[in-house]
Amino acid sequence: MREIVSNPDLVAYCGLYCGACKSYLKGRCPGCHDNVKAKWCKVRTCCVDNQYLSCADCKDYQDPKDCKMYNNFLAKIFGLVFRSNRAACIQQVRELGLQGHADAMTAQGRQSIKR
Repeated sequence: MREIVSNPDLVAYCGLYCGACKSYLKGRCPGCHDNVKAKWCKVRTCCVDNQYLSCADCKDYQDPKDCKMYNNFLAKIFGLVFRSNRAACIQQVRELGLQGHADAMTAQGRQSIKR
């Protein structure tokens, strides 16, 4: 299994930190940015289409919870099951940048900020 390391390229479009994800660490997933099979993800599609590195780059929504792509049914279920606060992750990316967010998530050994 891979070790958790800080890498801004492993910050997912939605703010999760792939570098601490079990699937990534076990080599079963390449991470959000390299996962070309994730066409089902509306957030990823929006960010790729708009050339954003993450939702933190979006100027249309200050709060990602206001975006229907970001705050869709699957995202709500994911957040509930995993007690994940992706909107807080996006806020942290805006405050600290991608590297700062990667550093913070690596230090905590988590892929998301807890609810």
